[in-house]
Parts: sequence; structure tokens; C-alpha cells
Amino acid sequence: MSENENKEKIDFLAIGDIVIDAFIKLKDAEELVNHGTLELCVRFGDKVPYESVTVIPAVGNSPNAAVSSSRLGLRSALVTHIGNDKHGEDCLKSLNKDKVITDYVITEKDKLTNYHYVLWYDIDRTILIKHTKFNYEFSKIKEANWVYLSSMAENSLEYHDEILKYLQSYPNTKLAFQPGTFQIKFGTEALKNIYQRTEIFFSNVEEAEIILKIPASPSQGGKSKDILTLSKGINALGPKIVVVSDGPKGAYLYLNDELWHIPIYPDIAPPIDRTGAGDAFSSTFVAALALGKTPLEAFAWGPINSMSVVQEVGAQKGLLSREKIEEYLKNAPTDYKARKI
Repeated sequence: MSENENKEKIDFLAIGDIVIDAFIKLKDAEELVNHGTLELCVRFGDKVPYESVTVIPAVGNSPNAAVSSSRLGLRSALVTHIGNDKHGEDCLKSLNKDKVITDYVITEKDKLTNYHYVLWYDIDRTILIKHTKFNYEFSKIKEANWVYLSSMAENSLEYHDEILKYLQSYPNTKLAFQPGTFQIKFGTEALKNIYQRTEIFFSNVEEAEIILKIPASPSQGGKSKDILTLSKGINALGPKIVVVSDGPKGAYLYLNDELWHIPIYPDIAPPIDRTGAGDAFSSTFVAALALGKTPLEAFAWGPINSMSVVQEVGAQKGLLSREKIEEYLKNAPTDYKARKI
């Protein structure tokens, strides 16, 4: 490969649906535990006041990852579909502003760009989602160092075969897989070739339990908490590296038959909104690997970007540059380190 071709090579190719998030900050609501699940409750049949609405374009698991990697200095591109509407235009403008390559964003006539409503109460949120059923097609794309695959609509199963063909044509391209709602619903058998091709896998505890069909334990607050069992189970599906997050309790890395834990990076201020914290963690981990860091070094990068993201509204405003990540790492508390367990 010539020097010029190498400069044009994509470092980080994110694949997945793009959406616009409208954050509706609720003023009058409450949290109740019903049927063992924490629920957001508002008065039925009434007029419920809200404080504000904040509209944020070009988000979603994969777009968030593309923006994250771009801010960390990688040549980042996004494969996604938008409608030929104002919302699609807003998404393109936002991606271009963050220097994400949009050559592979496909605009479909007579389709609506995904638009989600985020019911924001306290520091957490409930999202009303609706994925447009786009005519998924995979364009001819040059080789990428990393592919980051995440959430798509329920009609995307066959599209994964096209993605797999791309990966097969470039055996040196590494795959990071952060399955979204419908990819989890497809089941491991339907996506077995994707799992087998995966270099690094990301999910939270609850998602890993669903994927592996492991029932949660009521004695553990509804979670199995057997992280080693979950990690080994995912690893057996094919991924070489497995990362399972557990919210404020930190994250776990399973690599070479060893399980590692890292705590969250201490908040610099009380969190404002947790949207995008998982995307920030996963994408930063992969970006660090693409920048030549070891898995354990990358493991320490991820929580820093998560900490920063929850300081802002939405999934992207708080994403950091490489310099800021390294600054936080340099000034990290002495107990902020990965430990083998």
C-alpha cells in the first residue's frame, strides 16, 4: 500500500442506525418499583408539565462511536441510512462538523429519519424509539482497520450477511460488536457468523444475560452477577475479547482466560444525564486499540469518556479529545486501575 493510500485508509468504520434525540425534561413524575422493575410514572389522562426540550441530531450507538473516535484523532466514517428530510440534513451537518466521513450515508427517498423521544427525569431516561425500515444495502467501501457494528432496525437481519461479506473480503479488518435491541432479539444462532468474526464484544450485565438466556437471580437483585460465567459464555460464541459493564460498579474485561475489573472514573461533578455513557466507554476502548494501545490500557481509557459524557445532555457533547483523556489518566486516583480477579 502506498503512503497516500495509507493516509486515506479508514481507521474506524461505524455501522448502525442514526437518530435524532429530543430530550424532554420532565418536571412532574416519579419512580416506582412495580413487578420488580423500576418504572417511570406520570399521571394518566392529565396534562403533565415539562421543563425543557433539547433536540440533538446524529446520535445512536454507531454515530456516537464515530464521533467519539473522530474526536480521539482517528479517520472515522459512518455507514447509515437517513430520510430525505430536514432531520436527515441536520444529521449530516452534525457529522460533518465532527469530521466524520459521510460518503457512506445513504439518503432514501420518501423515508423519515429516525426520531426518538427521550423522557428525561432526574439523571436517567426512558427512550421512546421507532426505527424506520430502510432498504439496507452495503455500499462498496474501502478497507477499514476497525469496524464498529451496533444497533439497527428489526428488518436488518439479512443486511448483516452483506456486512459479513465485507469483513470476509478484508481479513485484517477487526470487528467490534455492541449489539443493539434487535440484534439481541435476532439471537446468537442467526448472528453466529458475526459473533465468530468479532474481535471485541461489548454489553452490559443485563444484555449478556438475555443473549445467553441465563435467568437473573432474584437473590442478586434481579441480576446473576456471575460475571465470569457471562464472560465465558460470550467468549464461547466467538469474540476474542469480552467486555461487560455493570453501571456504577465498573466494568469487566475477559481476555486470555483472565477476568479483570476496573472501577468507574470518579465523577468531577454530579451526573446530569447518563445517555451515551456505554457508547462512550465502548467506542473509546476500540479507538484506543486502533491507536496502538494494549487491551488493558484501552480498558482504562473507556470509563474516562463515560464520566465526561454524563456531565452533559446527550451522548456526544461531553466526548473528549485524546489529550484530555490522557490528562485525566495522568491525574487519576491511585485506586483507578484494572485488577485481575
